[in-house]
Amino acid sequence: MRHRTVGLWEYKRGQATEGFTLLSPLGTKETYLIGMEGEVLHCWHHPLIPGNYAYLLETGNLLWAGETPDGPNPAGGKGGLLREYDWDGTVVWEYADDRQHHDFRRLANGNTVYIGWEPMPEDAARRVVGAEPGSEDTDGTIWGDFLHEVTPGGEVVWDWHTHSGMEIEKFPLNPLSTRKEFLHANTVVELADGNFLISFRKNSTIAIVDKASGQLSWHRHDEMWGQQHDCHVLDNGNILLFANGIHVPKGLFSSRVVEFDPETGDEVWSYQGSPPYTFFSPNISGAQRLWTGNTLICEGLSGRIFEVTPDGEIVWEFISPWFGEGLGGRTNAVFRAYRYAPDSPQIRGRLGAPHGQ
Repeated sequence: MRHRTVGLWEYKRGQATEGFTLLSPLGTKETYLIGMEGEVLHCWHHPLIPGNYAYLLETGNLLWAGETPDGPNPAGGKGGLLREYDWDGTVVWEYADDRQHHDFRRLANGNTVYIGWEPMPEDAARRVVGAEPGSEDTDGTIWGDFLHEVTPGGEVVWDWHTHSGMEIEKFPLNPLSTRKEFLHANTVVELADGNFLISFRKNSTIAIVDKASGQLSWHRHDEMWGQQHDCHVLDNGNILLFANGIHVPKGLFSSRVVEFDPETGDEVWSYQGSPPYTFFSPNISGAQRLWTGNTLICEGLSGRIFEVTPDGEIVWEFISPWFGEGLGGRTNAVFRAYRYAPDSPQIRGRLGAPHGQ
């Protein structure tokens, strides 16, 4: 965190990637689309605070999750209500599951996948290794994750569960963590082959779920990621993620954005603050590789969204001015942010050119 005021901090015309940035501030009931100078150009209103974000579909519709009052909430990130809005804010699709948390994605086949919580069966819970002894939830419960794929009509047509789709003993929890969850999934992304890339926060692991077999076909663990968020595959085949930087060896309190080759494990690009402690969000957060080669970064806890060049130069920076009650207090935190090009399917014809063009 390096800011003391909110709003636009930096805008280097000719170097920043012109477009429109979408954010759903935690603790508020709005999703905003802003221009390059931070001006609000469009807004959607919701009945609930976000759980945790929204993004635009290629139709221009908004896919959003809201936090419902019911259902489990062992460690934050709760959702429960999925909604698709058209550009004018009319609800065109809705699905409710109070167990839903963190992530949700519209699939290529028109269905929707989301992450949910469920109590692990006793025999599976006994196999969980690591973390603080006796730190399970009420009555010794350990919450596992599941994936559900639902049709537009709300039918569950595919599911997956951590307690049955993983060799539990091979994925020990971080010793500084608690045993309330195995493994606190925070990202699910459909891959080109129809399988799913998933991020597990509580042991700094990302993995691929083979949809046909229901088992993991690949995984990578790196304690130096520090309980990462927002892993996804880039056009070049590499994986980009936000390495939060907590519970890491030597206790480095700083975050990084990391791009690595999933075949070799080699890190090919990263961004870090200078000095490192000036860039740190211990939870939430994400990053997007833009069409210009720059990277949009959401330093979530401080509501800071900024764009860097491949050399790490900051060319656009914005601090969310929207505050609400969330994360245990008053906050301007943002789970994720996305930028869309003026000629993208999401925006084309709906807004004018951003300032600077």
